[in-house]
Order: sequence, then C-alpha cells, then structure tokens
Amino acid sequence: MIKIIPTAIENLSPYVPGRLIEEVEVEMGISGMVKLASNENSLGSSPLALAAVEKALPHIFRYGDADSRALKNALAAKYGFDPAGLVCGNGSSEFILVLAHGLINPGANAVMSRPSFTLYAKNVQAAAGRAIEAPLTPEYGHDLQSILDKIDKDTRLVFLDNPLNPTGAYLEAGELTAFYEALPETVILVLDEAYIEFTRKARPDYGTWLKDSERVVIMRTFSKIYGLAGLRAAYAVMSPQLASALNKIRQPFNTSLLAQVGAAAALSDDDFLRRTLNMTWSSLDYYAAELPAIGLKVYPTEANFMMAALPEGRSADEVFQALLRQGVIIRSLSSFGLDRHLRFNAGLEAERRALVEAFKKVLYS
Repeated sequence: MIKIIPTAIENLSPYVPGRLIEEVEVEMGISGMVKLASNENSLGSSPLALAAVEKALPHIFRYGDADSRALKNALAAKYGFDPAGLVCGNGSSEFILVLAHGLINPGANAVMSRPSFTLYAKNVQAAAGRAIEAPLTPEYGHDLQSILDKIDKDTRLVFLDNPLNPTGAYLEAGELTAFYEALPETVILVLDEAYIEFTRKARPDYGTWLKDSERVVIMRTFSKIYGLAGLRAAYAVMSPQLASALNKIRQPFNTSLLAQVGAAAALSDDDFLRRTLNMTWSSLDYYAAELPAIGLKVYPTEANFMMAALPEGRSADEVFQALLRQGVIIRSLSSFGLDRHLRFNAGLEAERRALVEAFKKVLYS
C-alpha cells in the first residue's frame, strides 16, 4: 500500500486533556464531582465577558472581524502594545502550531524543557522538525544553561513556559534577560505566559525586546485568569514584521466573533480579576499549609495550580484513580514523565477542602 500518513505524524501520541466532569460522573456513578484538573477558573467567567457574549449572540450568523481589530485596540489601550505587533487566535495552542509549521522546516529543530507543555514538542514533530528536550533542574524549574547547550545551527525556536506547566516554577526577569541575550540571532524565543497573571512576584518588562527585536514572541490567554477557556481566545505579542508573517499563514476568522467581544470586555473587568487572584492565592496557601501534613511534598508555584509529589511507593495514576472514586478529578503527571507527581488547580473553599479530605482517605484508609 502507498504510505499516506507521514512517519512524523504516525509517531505522535495524542494530547492528553483533563477528564470531563460529565464523563467521569457517568463512569463512576457519582454526581457533584469536583474538577481541579485543567487549571480552569473555579469562579467561572468574567461577568462583563458573559454580558458582551450574550449581546453578540444575535449576530453570530455573520463572520467576525478577521483581524480582531477591536480586541487588538483594547489590548493596546490596556498594555501599551503596538496593535501591528499583535496576533489574536484560537487559544495559545494555535500560535504554537502556526509557529512550528511556519518556521520549522524539515531538519530544523526547536528546544524546550521536559516536562513542559506537551504541545510544543508535538507541533514541532508534526512539522517534520526535531523537538530537542532539556531536563529540568532538581527543583523542577527550567535549566536555562542546559537549554542553551542544546541549541545548534539548526535551532529556530526555543519554547519557555513561564510559569512552567506542570510544575509552577517561575523565571525572574533577570534570568530571562540574561538567557535572551545569550541566544543566537537566528533563534526566536517563544515565551508562553498562560499563567503570568497569577504570579505574586515582579513581572518582566519586555518593552525593549519588542521594540528592537524580531526574535521574541509572547503568548497569553484569556482561558485562565478571565475564565474563558471554552471561548478559546488568546493573543501573541511580537514585532510587526513577524506578526505580518504569521497573519499570512494563520487560519482566516481564527478568533470567533464571540471570543473577540468576550475577551475585549474581560480586559476591563478588574473586579473579576481581583476576586480570581484572591481565590487563587488563598487556595494555594491552603494547599501549602495542609498537604505536607498528610505526606505530600508540594512545590512553589506562581501559577493557578500546584504540583505535589506522593510518598514513596505510591504512583500518580493509582492515586488519581482513587481520587476519582472519592469524587475529585485532578491530573496525574505520568504523561509528563513524572510517575509520582500530581497537579491540581486552585479552587473554591469547598473544592479545595474536598481535595484535601479525599487525599486523606486515599493515602491513609
């Protein structure tokens, strides 16, 4: 038979999402499941975004603005970005795909940490490139020197998620600047800031980079902080020259009408943002205080989730399944290569307490 599917595609494993509440409730015969698996916003969605989406519903028989101009203008007004350097998209995952397929030729490579967000490697491999993975530090953060050591003449992209998914580790501004300055001029740094709004530390200022360089892309999303995961709205910041190139290869009308109006409205919802941060930080502080007392090692995080290591002799998959039976959905990190580690996001008070009580039952009963 003629081979139709390229080997690079055949060898890929599918992305593993968090389990759906509806699916697990049917499987387990349990109602009222608590889901803390996908780093979603337990407060729900920005009320201003919901109102804007509802108002726009009668118009969904029309295409939205192919250039997302109102959303770009709202982002420019809030953050001072040049609208010409903005690309809006169907979640940050679209930018990863477009960057990989647009800039990775067969034989070229991209460098990233392992573990980190799995779509970096998958999209590079799907583009017939090589995904070169650098191990994390012993503290489960990016090993920047190891990443630099793996860059060669064929490297086109370096992916850094900051904070790092799935560990929550964070790179300070000085570390990032030194790393960026050490990169070869032929390499583009892709900074994935899906969780940047949740940090309690100082956030880097990329103004000079964006003004003087075509070698940086900053990706952000409305899925987490604004609770719009189901709308699939995100944006990327870069030089106007690079934005022009990516706009040539992205899908037309890639950001739906509802995503555009919802995201633009969410940008002005400072009250929802404040409540989200308060809920998130309270939840993470609760986990940090309660979980070590029952035998879990927790790791510092600047995201809206936390990673924990299980006691010796317990596997992530086994405990994940046991927690399902207790009515709580979290994330086993075995698919990231961490067989004794779990990840769970911030939750409402009842949700976080349900997780701790479920851990107690699973670990000690």
